[in-house]
Amino acid sequence: MNLKPLSNNVLVEYAEEDRKTTKSGIVLPDNVEKKERMEGTVVAIGPGKMADSGTRLPVSVKVGDKVLFSKPWSDEKKLEENEKKYFIVSEEDILGIIG
Repeated sequence: MNLKPLSNNVLVEYAEEDRKTTKSGIVLPDNVEKKERMEGTVVAIGPGKMADSGTRLPVSVKVGDKVLFSKPWSDEKKLEENEKKYFIVSEEDILGIIG
């Protein structure tokens, strides 16, 4: 994906979860056990937020980091390309770096 986020926004490639299957082999639909947290890999980052002093505050993640982030509230922040899902999230929505 060729997209450069602005400010303190981060482009994250969503890591699809494995489908949930019961012990008897029944595949549960996606709407069962929806989580509010999602995992993904940082693909691109913005230059950082502008401070009142006029300097840029750097983003604390880097390209390639595996992150845990809060589920975006709207589909407007979701992009799809080549069967991959991407989300544009604010740095504040990133809960942590995995690993």
